[in-house]
Amino acid sequence: MQTHSISKLPALFIGHGAPTNAITDNPFRKQWQKLGDSLPRPRVILCISAHWETSGTQVCTAVSPRTIHDFGGFPKELYEQLYPAPGAPDDARAVQALFPSGRVSLNEQWGLDHGAWSILQSLFPAADVPVFQLSLNTQFTPAQHFTFAKQLAVLRTQGFMIIGSGNIVHNLRMINHDFEPPSWATEFNDYVRDALLRNDRDALIDYSLAGASATLAVPSNEHYLPLLYIAALRSSEDQLQFFNDGYDWGSISMLSVVVD
Repeated sequence: MQTHSISKLPALFIGHGAPTNAITDNPFRKQWQKLGDSLPRPRVILCISAHWETSGTQVCTAVSPRTIHDFGGFPKELYEQLYPAPGAPDDARAVQALFPSGRVSLNEQWGLDHGAWSILQSLFPAADVPVFQLSLNTQFTPAQHFTFAKQLAVLRTQGFMIIGSGNIVHNLRMINHDFEPPSWATEFNDYVRDALLRNDRDALIDYSLAGASATLAVPSNEHYLPLLYIAALRSSEDQLQFFNDGYDWGSISMLSVVVD
């Protein structure tokens, strides 16, 4: 892994898919590991995961964030996974300070949910980079999430690597055990990819513009919203790099992107 020597760190959106991707031999995990080998080393990681939603925005100040196994019905090995990275309470408070008083509250009880640790153990396997999470405010509209996220951009020049973890297409009720994606999944995935390439922020925020495919691809938006955070951090000089352009169980898009 490269030592951090650049003025602005990349921001990442990672499609994490099923929790078992963290422990099985699969192409998505291999790409996470490959990416981790090429990334500059950040001073601290800020993760926005689909799996931490709160009423109001919260930031985790745990000194030693616990590994949260927030799922059921999976192999024992998955529940034995630990990601013992240190927390970053001072940096969490610095995030809180970016916003007016009362806008972001502190939470010492959260830790690292599987949207965070399942990818971080491949990206930064030594678990030696401090990490903390920022919640998704359930009171925000997508446009408000985007506006909020833009205010985090300054952190990229302060040693923060910001990672959004979710899935562009995420419909567990439409899982296909043949792994073949249906047309609505590929249509919406292509819509989002094209919007990212054009840097069309309006199309990303109002994803219903994709038409009927959006309803099936995003039945609830918690997995989509982390992408908006990374799109909001993109500056005019940043480049995009796509990877993991495939599907997990047909109805989960693994498309991921590096903004750098």
